[in-house]
Amino acid sequence: MSKVLFAAAEAAPFYKTGGLGDVSFALPRALHQAKQPIRVVIPYYSKLFPEKYRPLIKNLTHFTVRVGAKSKYCGIKTLKLDGLNYYLIDNEEYFARDNIYGYWDDGERFAFFQLAICEMLEKINYIPDVLHLNDWHTAFIPVLLKDKYRWINAYRHIKTVLTIHNIQFQGVYDPIILGSLFGIGCQTFDEGSVEYFGNVNFMKGGITYADAVTTVSPSYAQEIQTSGFGENLDGVLRANRAKLQGIINGIDMKVYNPATDPDILAHYSVNDMSGKAKDKQFLQKAVGLPERDVPLFAVVSRLTRQKGMDLLLDALNEFLWQNDVQVVILGTGDPDLEEGFRGYQRAYGQKFVAKIEFDVKLAQQIYAGSDGFIMPSAFEPCGLSQMMAMRYGSVPIVHSVGGLRDTVVPFNKFTKTGTGFGFDYYQADVLGKMLQSAFDLYTKDRATWQVLRRHGMSQDFGWQRSAQKYCDLYQELTD
Repeated sequence: MSKVLFAAAEAAPFYKTGGLGDVSFALPRALHQAKQPIRVVIPYYSKLFPEKYRPLIKNLTHFTVRVGAKSKYCGIKTLKLDGLNYYLIDNEEYFARDNIYGYWDDGERFAFFQLAICEMLEKINYIPDVLHLNDWHTAFIPVLLKDKYRWINAYRHIKTVLTIHNIQFQGVYDPIILGSLFGIGCQTFDEGSVEYFGNVNFMKGGITYADAVTTVSPSYAQEIQTSGFGENLDGVLRANRAKLQGIINGIDMKVYNPATDPDILAHYSVNDMSGKAKDKQFLQKAVGLPERDVPLFAVVSRLTRQKGMDLLLDALNEFLWQNDVQVVILGTGDPDLEEGFRGYQRAYGQKFVAKIEFDVKLAQQIYAGSDGFIMPSAFEPCGLSQMMAMRYGSVPIVHSVGGLRDTVVPFNKFTKTGTGFGFDYYQADVLGKMLQSAFDLYTKDRATWQVLRRHGMSQDFGWQRSAQKYCDLYQELTD
């Protein structure tokens, strides 16, 4: 089988800020379990690296990397976790910081990271058949392999896969970086393959030069080829559609399991749901809601417009006013949206609670204790929360875009099939009608609600099928 090196800016369990960190942990592990030869390379954020894993680290080698005219130290550390080999690229100047992103020199930091990956392959004697790259932080590597490193014979057979987790983030910088950071000429810029409104675009370069491009759901792969979702790269993606495909993400079915989850009060399964009522009562008490048998809807999300929280704010007032219902929201985000949800708590204290914080344990208790899960994202490359909600028997109400469209089957009242509720038109009144439909089904036809709940709990959202699709892609590229 082909040897793979998986490169990303973050990976759980060491550090993560969102879905990229989750995927960079779960997908390589699933591939490793499928006997696919794979190793992972990430930066060594020394201030953020968990203490529990530090004893596993070994120093492998070190060398200097030319970042434009500057010579920068590059240490290569390694560790093995659950049989999977990781490489950690070390440079205190770039990576010994309090956060992963958000610095004025992020362009230089991740230019160094990409150069270091290219430079280290010969030095660690691991030259992969496939380099699997993720988002803009590693997207320029296909350009470097074709331009800066094309003279290295050992690199000429390397195939590249670029996975787009969120096309909104592209890595756009002044073209001076071609020489001042990467040490290459302007040919790729002049011919238009990395040029973007007068700047250099890392993501565009990756899409143009990678041998294959994937997204984290089939629907998102189609959506980003349109002007509404493509973030000004839709034309580039349409031009490269022959090498573009969507492969849905998964979740860890062992970790997210209501039959064994240590963070919830009562365990239950699709065959014995009795524990879920106890988890609902526990959740109500924990967040300060009356312990009553009314529909309890929940949100676990970043409170941003991308996640549709402005739409939810507009839809909630009428829904809360008209119905004997409870809603709990957990998350942080835009200050105006946070304050909007606090306002609802002040107005509807017996029906609505906003926990403006991030609490992993409470999140699990919300999945387990809620009846429905609201996820009205404006766009959603994949989404994991809706899968977790279904795993815990919380029926999702989603905007049918991206991965939400691919994972939530809308309820059909005639056949009584489906796994949740979906709406297409992104308007507050449409979301309100969908919330009302969910409320009505729960209160008027509890037996059908239970059928819907069980359908969701019976779905296989594990990584095995997705991992196999990546194995097939690697093999196809290297045959």
